[in-house]
Amino acid sequence: MSALPPPLDAFAAIVGPRHALSDDHDMAPYLEERRGLFRHRARLVLRPGSTDEVAAIVKLAATTGTPLIPQGGNTGLVGGQVPTADDEAVIVALSRLNTIRALDAEANHAIVEAGVTLGALQEAAAGIDRLYPVSLASEGSCQIGGTIATNAGGTGVLAYGNTRQMVLGLEVVLADGRVWNGLRTLHKDNTGYDLKQAFIGSEGTLGIITAAAVRLLPRPRGRAVALAGLPSPAAALALLGIARTIGAGHLTAFELMPRIALDLVLRHMPGTRDPLDAAHPWYVLAEVTSSQSHDAANDVLQTILADGLEAGHLRDAVLADNLAQAEGLWRLRDSISEVQGREGGSIKHDVAVPIAAVPELIERGSAAVAAALPGVRPVPFGHLGDGNLHFNFTQPVEMDRGAFLDRWDEVNDIVHPIVLDLGGTISAEHGIGQLKRDLLARVRSEEEMDLQRALKHALDPQGILNPGKVV
Repeated sequence: MSALPPPLDAFAAIVGPRHALSDDHDMAPYLEERRGLFRHRARLVLRPGSTDEVAAIVKLAATTGTPLIPQGGNTGLVGGQVPTADDEAVIVALSRLNTIRALDAEANHAIVEAGVTLGALQEAAAGIDRLYPVSLASEGSCQIGGTIATNAGGTGVLAYGNTRQMVLGLEVVLADGRVWNGLRTLHKDNTGYDLKQAFIGSEGTLGIITAAAVRLLPRPRGRAVALAGLPSPAAALALLGIARTIGAGHLTAFELMPRIALDLVLRHMPGTRDPLDAAHPWYVLAEVTSSQSHDAANDVLQTILADGLEAGHLRDAVLADNLAQAEGLWRLRDSISEVQGREGGSIKHDVAVPIAAVPELIERGSAAVAAALPGVRPVPFGHLGDGNLHFNFTQPVEMDRGAFLDRWDEVNDIVHPIVLDLGGTISAEHGIGQLKRDLLARVRSEEEMDLQRALKHALDPQGILNPGKVV
């Protein structure tokens, strides 16, 4: 590494030359988010190996007025983890903070550093016969600090809630370099403000999360997965009602997919196949777990499917016979986001509406965007059980990718008013970042925006933590 000018040399000295990246090639993986919508230079990428090093970095940044961007696995989808402008900020990549400090099967909690991947925590929990239930398609690379900073949702929200519900305590480096040790593992603590909640979902704008105490749950003894073919989203909603009645607390996932999504996966993802004999307009991927056995989970899911078939809500279904088949069905769902990029440009929305309004959102939104962009291919999919829809649009077949993506704001202006009219939100689980920052003030009241700005100013008065994001 060549000699760095002040104060970059002082930042580099904190982590050592191996972990201070200034070369364009070395920094490249940290500068661009996965969709390719945002890419700017940074002054430096630092890879601290401890909370003390993070604290020293932040203290120096507070002294020098240097903007900092915390970054986990760089899997975020709204540009919250990458620079907003060239050559201004220092990226603080937390992947080296990857120690699992404690696992307690009896007390049902773990204490993990921010750079531990979601998959590693899930594996560690399984090793002591426990479950960390947050599940994302990017769980092999996304990191715990990032999932907490964005309050990630995923496919298990229906049964277990968002990441927020899994956090017992946090360790956070504050904007002046002090460390707040809030790594409490109490399930009840009513002594004043619940400070950790301010940092969960704050996207690194209020403090840098360096460790977390999280809840673990008893590991299910059985799991059943099925894919059902249906005529419409309304039929899927009716099937969800049956599933909730019969499955009660055992229903852990209920994912809605259109036929076009399955076609894209079959076309672009090697090793996949259509599980049903005939094509259907819509599909539901349902999962049921049991604390007793696989047979018990299977019985519940079979009853759900049988009642749905008798009521005319579904046309066909396949129930996985083994773990490999279950994983194969989930692969169809988890591959949708990846394969859309192989089909051309994709304009994406992460929205939520009341569950009963999902069919109306799909119908109204698809028709309105198609009227403005003839030939556009709607690909709405997601978590029907909690009303969170990834309402995406793939470019018309003959349209230029760049010309299509240039219509992003126009499509937003079509979809978001419909979402709000139905009582929904423009960001369900991906966050605000820089992609939706300017939209926030349009969908939140003046009082809400004033409170958010006041909180930001109180905790980060210099505005050095992830500037240009959220507010």
